[in-house]
Amino acid sequence: MTASQSEFIRGTARGSAPVPLSVLDLAAVGEGTTAREALQASVRLARLAEARGMHRYWVAEHHSMPGISSSSPAVILAHLAARTSTLRLGSGGVMLPNHAPLVVAEQFGTLEALAPGRIDLGLGRAPGTDGATAAALRRAGGAESDDFPAEVAELIRFLRDDFPEGHPYRRIHAVPGPVQGEVGQPQVWLLGSSGFSARLAGRLGLPFAFAHHFSARNTLPALELYRSSFRPSETLAEPYVVLGVFAFAGDDADEARRQALTGALATVRLRSGRPGLVPTPEEADRHVFTEQERAVLGTWLDNALYGTADEVRAGLDELRKRTGADELMLAMNAHGPDFRVRSYELIADAYGLPDDAATDRAATDRAATDRMSTDRAATD
Repeated sequence: MTASQSEFIRGTARGSAPVPLSVLDLAAVGEGTTAREALQASVRLARLAEARGMHRYWVAEHHSMPGISSSSPAVILAHLAARTSTLRLGSGGVMLPNHAPLVVAEQFGTLEALAPGRIDLGLGRAPGTDGATAAALRRAGGAESDDFPAEVAELIRFLRDDFPEGHPYRRIHAVPGPVQGEVGQPQVWLLGSSGFSARLAGRLGLPFAFAHHFSARNTLPALELYRSSFRPSETLAEPYVVLGVFAFAGDDADEARRQALTGALATVRLRSGRPGLVPTPEEADRHVFTEQERAVLGTWLDNALYGTADEVRAGLDELRKRTGADELMLAMNAHGPDFRVRSYELIADAYGLPDDAATDRAATDRAATDRMSTDRAATD
């Protein structure tokens, strides 16, 4: 393992945060808003994350879901790479059953060439959608989840360009890639919500990201399995866990709960086969939940953190202490794009994260004042 690899994975805790903080973006589309507004908010949020010292910014892959606009992570990441300079960017994740490994290797090799040393390739085993949509994504005999270990191995070989002699892909090269000379590679991660990917990540010595935000009951067993299965590798000498968690911070607790309820209702509808745009807070307030819906709602709200920034911070600190997570990745599925940005800003303030943007603005203001003083002196 090189020092640079370890740094890319581990990051640095800022302010009073116990571990590095990162962002998982769903680019939610609410009623009365558009995908364009959602993606514009993603740019604002990525810039905020960079300015406040958050470590990485991942984009999730979902398909055929009206309330989410992140169906093409590689495209969004290229857009964000052009508008940031230091923030690590990645997929949370690319759902490998939907794609040929060579295509993924070339997409993320291209991103690595565009933003050297800043790209993460998080790989998921689920299709991220329903069966019919999964079939439409890979018409010619799409991969099954049981093929995941083999597909991960194939993808890594394409990234490294090291298929052995006699392999049918020996003369096939992912480009951009090593065949073109000395080149960096995206950092591969495995994602999961159960024990399967946890065990595989451990055996491969890869960093592991767990979806606590929708599989909280599996969190501790999966992390234990990952840590107990871990074998040191060129990538990591010891296990590294990122924990995804829903976090909604508002200027007051009521605002946070109302926005959290919009994401909860969107999930209730999705799981009942009625996906749609994320409802407004007013619609979520008016909705009368059936007994079956209340069961989903209760689980969803139990897994989420929402309230004032101090309340969310306390919840994050407790979760980190309970799980031993090495990094917390904050996710959100809420109606308002402005709320998305404001919530992360409040959490950054609660932890006292540095505000590079504010420092830059202050320096700009001071420079402008100095120029005005100089100009006035010159005309006196």
